[in-house]
Amino acid sequence: MLKMKNFIKLVSLSSLFVLGGCSEDFITNTPYTQQVEENFYKTPQDGFKGLVAVYDVLQREGYGGWLLTSEIASDNCYGGFGTADNTVVLDWDRFQFVADKEMNDPVWETCYIGIYRANILLENMDRIDWGSNTALKTQYEAEARFLRAHFHFELARMFGDVVALDHTLTAAQFNSPRSTKEETYALIANDFKFAIENLGSENYSQPSNANYGRITKWAAEAYMAKAFLFYTDYYKTADLAGVVTKDQATEYINDVVNNSGHGLVSDFSSLWVAAAASQAKTYVGEGNTEMVFAIRYNSSGNANWNLHEGNRFQVNIAPRGGNIGPYAQGWGGAPVTPALYEAYDDADTRRDATIINFAEEKLDFDAEARGQRQYTGYAWKKFCPITNAAGESVVVAGGGDFQIDNYEDYPVIRFADVLLMAAELNLTSSASFAQVCLDKVRARAFGDDIHTVAVTKASIMNERRLELALEGQRYFDLIREGLDVAKTAIDASSMSGGYETSFRPETLGFFALPQSQILLSNGSITQNPGW
Repeated sequence: MLKMKNFIKLVSLSSLFVLGGCSEDFITNTPYTQQVEENFYKTPQDGFKGLVAVYDVLQREGYGGWLLTSEIASDNCYGGFGTADNTVVLDWDRFQFVADKEMNDPVWETCYIGIYRANILLENMDRIDWGSNTALKTQYEAEARFLRAHFHFELARMFGDVVALDHTLTAAQFNSPRSTKEETYALIANDFKFAIENLGSENYSQPSNANYGRITKWAAEAYMAKAFLFYTDYYKTADLAGVVTKDQATEYINDVVNNSGHGLVSDFSSLWVAAAASQAKTYVGEGNTEMVFAIRYNSSGNANWNLHEGNRFQVNIAPRGGNIGPYAQGWGGAPVTPALYEAYDDADTRRDATIINFAEEKLDFDAEARGQRQYTGYAWKKFCPITNAAGESVVVAGGGDFQIDNYEDYPVIRFADVLLMAAELNLTSSASFAQVCLDKVRARAFGDDIHTVAVTKASIMNERRLELALEGQRYFDLIREGLDVAKTAIDASSMSGGYETSFRPETLGFFALPQSQILLSNGSITQNPGW
């Protein structure tokens, strides 16, 4: 993977408006670093360091802000965590967020750091002496623009209208208003389009490749399809902000299916560290053919909280109160709903690879003694850290901290997702191809070809729930189908006795903006509806 440590320490605009209160001394003082933006970008190696700085922000998404929040807001999970925890978690599964309007700030901040770093690099490309290697310049620009689109998409999916930025802000622009959805998604689509047109056809999914973990044409095509489906479904439009038509989106996703070299691994369980460990199977590893675009992590931080190498999300969903069986300890967040567990057919191998069933696995989980809130008997197996043969956390035994040094990658787009997007986009134009794509996903799940279902929009969306459960897709799939669909599904997962959930359509499905950003904007942005 890319080593994301030795990059220039630029002043980060951690949110759009964070510099608004800076003093004149801060602006005029001599920089403490030896290299700053004005004198840094000279060589292609400088450009590479700037690009690594953009990639580096991806690992901060391992804190799990949008992934954890969206899964709890869906019908897949409750809020959970501990009975002695503060009242903030009580708001998560009720879609209220009354106690803490700052709980979404890490998402906002992380994405805008990524956008800022991408724009810094893009604005300095022409200052670099590329010599005759103009192809390298184009590659770096394509990667930076892909990442800028990724960060914008995460913001727009979660918050609705945001401030779209294709440049760094001047002091006079700190209070910029929110952009329209058309402006934001046009920027997203054009950035992905540039990446598609300017990255080669290499498949970087194997660790032996020198460019392992970097953006590819295939990732850009798949991500364009994802953005198209969300935008056109949610906003009920025919195209993606006037930039990409349905025919073009279909062509992109079909290209990934047919020509990328990506494919499904044979055993779903082998994709996930804990599933493989609990079922005595071989984990296929991070560099497998199914990963089209993944955020890479490693455990090299060795308990150093100043580094951001590990997946800091994983501790949130691991069993509370200590290690248990093959599963290492965590905070017990987002317990899985019975509704998700029961949605699987008994013959579907994905159920027991996705969800821990404490009773079925004969694990004596004493919820009261462990202080587990909203115990359902089910927990995340995907992304759960594991123990070794001696019952110790693998991470701790290796010298790491169980909170920050977990290492499992987060798959933003797997090939199974590609197949299901292809089924959806080809549904009306090539139903036979759509059926083939759906059948491939189900055949892997059941280990046979007799569990086929007719391809329809409903069957595809149900398959997405089962295949991509606990991967941060379900909530956004629900709201793009319609607010009425989201309310029916989410409210149906509600149970009495402290497991009540409710979806509030007045929010339009979007989350609360961080209140601090509203205050810093001096009135240029306002809170989302319903909050």
